[in-house]
Amino acid sequence: MAPFSLISVGANLLVKSVGVLSSASIVRSTSVAVSKSLSTTSVQPPKKPLSGYMRFVKQQQPVVVRQYPDVSVVEVVRKIAQQWRMLTPEQKKPFDEASVAARKQYKVEMAKFQAQLTPAQSAALKEEKRQKIAKRKVIRKKRELTLLGKPKRPRIAFNIFMAEHFAEARGMTMQAKMKSLREDWKKMYPSQKQVYNQLAEDDKIRYENEMKSWEEHMIEIGRGDLIRYRKKKETAKKT
Repeated sequence: MAPFSLISVGANLLVKSVGVLSSASIVRSTSVAVSKSLSTTSVQPPKKPLSGYMRFVKQQQPVVVRQYPDVSVVEVVRKIAQQWRMLTPEQKKPFDEASVAARKQYKVEMAKFQAQLTPAQSAALKEEKRQKIAKRKVIRKKRELTLLGKPKRPRIAFNIFMAEHFAEARGMTMQAKMKSLREDWKKMYPSQKQVYNQLAEDDKIRYENEMKSWEEHMIEIGRGDLIRYRKKKETAKKT
């Protein structure tokens, strides 16, 4: 196998069913309802203020789009970022001062908003915030692993079959196509599925080989925190 090359750059608690819900369960079960009730009334949380840089972006975006109508959104943002870096501290000052003033006003408005909430609404909003933070952490972790070149997980036989036949599958929508493919897969004989089962097995071997090289490299660069638990135990035994 070719040498590994680096691409540049919680636990759920089980509650026995005894007819009593934990307070955390109550919060989770009411968070969606509270969010809907808040969204359909005049009681809305104040929007977080923009940073000085984001205020500059908001101001410059239409200007840059007019100057470069054919460039992508990513390129527009890149050009604005370059403009921001070229500004002197004095030129950035109005944007930063406006951001500071907006943050002060935001704190006042947030205090008023929180004073209107019932205990249940307040708890539900805290839970919603916790879930959003957890989701962002997962996204950041996934992005980091991609940048570090973590191998793609192996595909199961049906997923290989679906990728191969998706274009000509029956149905106008993605959901309809997937439904028809699942029906076709169920009707196939074991002998017909064997080729896809073998491809899935080959992909599993590919994944294990690539993961072995990747995890060894992660240990070499001091990122042992990213390797699988089994690999950590094997490494600990060797030491």
